[in-house]
Amino acid sequence: MAFSDENNPNLIKPTGFLPGGGLEERGRANNRRALIDINKNSVVNQAYPCVVNKRGLSGKQEICEKKQVDPFHRPITRKFAAQIASSQQLHHLPQENNAFGHSIFVDEDCKTLENDHPVPMFLEKPEPSLSQEPSQMEEVEMEDIAEDDDDPVIDIDSVDSENPLAVVEYVDDLYEHYRKIENSSCVPPNYMNKQIDINEKMRAILIDWLIEVHDKFDLMGETLFLTVNLIDRFLSQKTVVRKKLQLVGLVSMLLACKYEEVSVPVVGDLILISDKAYSRTEVLELETVMLNCLQFNMSVPTPFVFLQRFLKAAQADKKLELMAFFLIELSLVEYEMLRFPPSLLAAAATYTAQCTIAGVECCWSRTCEWHSSYSEEQLLECSRLMVGFHQKAATGKLTGVHRKYCTSKFNYTAKREPAHFLLQTQQ
Repeated sequence: MAFSDENNPNLIKPTGFLPGGGLEERGRANNRRALIDINKNSVVNQAYPCVVNKRGLSGKQEICEKKQVDPFHRPITRKFAAQIASSQQLHHLPQENNAFGHSIFVDEDCKTLENDHPVPMFLEKPEPSLSQEPSQMEEVEMEDIAEDDDDPVIDIDSVDSENPLAVVEYVDDLYEHYRKIENSSCVPPNYMNKQIDINEKMRAILIDWLIEVHDKFDLMGETLFLTVNLIDRFLSQKTVVRKKLQLVGLVSMLLACKYEEVSVPVVGDLILISDKAYSRTEVLELETVMLNCLQFNMSVPTPFVFLQRFLKAAQADKKLELMAFFLIELSLVEYEMLRFPPSLLAAAATYTAQCTIAGVECCWSRTCEWHSSYSEEQLLECSRLMVGFHQKAATGKLTGVHRKYCTSKFNYTAKREPAHFLLQTQQ
């Protein structure tokens, strides 16, 4: 193959081309001698035909010799090459082996080779892989956090990153929205003053009975909290006579079941549990009246929504979860607890349950404070009221919640000793 020499006018051209394009043996030899002459001119008074400078920072001109030691072309060091040169072995090598790239020279001082056998080559010490560096940095960062802050905010959603039902991507936005609209689902704490024929005690009797009905039908937790919300919102807008109060409770549970449940109790079952005090027509008529009064607004954040989130922030087990639900269901019965927003009720129930299970006053963690937006001082008033409800849960006429949580189904949660020490710190 012919090469163009337009870009390299100093190139020494080989002679002896035949008309057919072949290259004579004499031309090959002359060409080879010309290359050797070039190397000799560039390196004066040196024993090696080529110059290899692997490390430019050393500032020294390293001269290497290419030698085919064995068929495997094993790498040799500069020291070994110097030994070969000093023993005059270079002059006995045939010219055909004087080609570039047959030997690899190691650019570091190696031990003297005692035996002429292939040995492994180690150029440099392996650097730590990039995959190991982040983990080491994470460990250092976690150690720094542990030293600087004994109570860091924990990412409670990381365990559900692979669960699409947990909607980790926008769960914080959901609860931020709930906090903005929770006041719209609240009722005035004194709305009962507008009622003529009913009072707070009648409301408490109704809700205590509905809690038992909810348990017998084995309905979802969301259904109970939405039922109580619908009752209060309707009573705050409409005047109801005493005879129709139980009907309001039944229709509220029917609507809540239609919104939350998969399998909804039939109207006939609700009539039976009311001892046939109402007809089917009355149930359906009040259902229409209630939906129009509430403007079909069923999507409201109840304490159940916030309690689920705060229990997750508290890393609650089954005991803590049952205790929190026991305390908040006791609060549903009490009319005076309407002055607290749903999020505060859920946070206070979580905090009181922690103190009750532990037996001592627990520290409200930064993670719980971060997700609930309530400090421990803001929860104390509501928490002390819950402890009072727990103390008298087994006494009086309204013991439906206590009986419910005294069963094995709820792990006998109601039999635990209340957190009396929270009442002792009251000023």
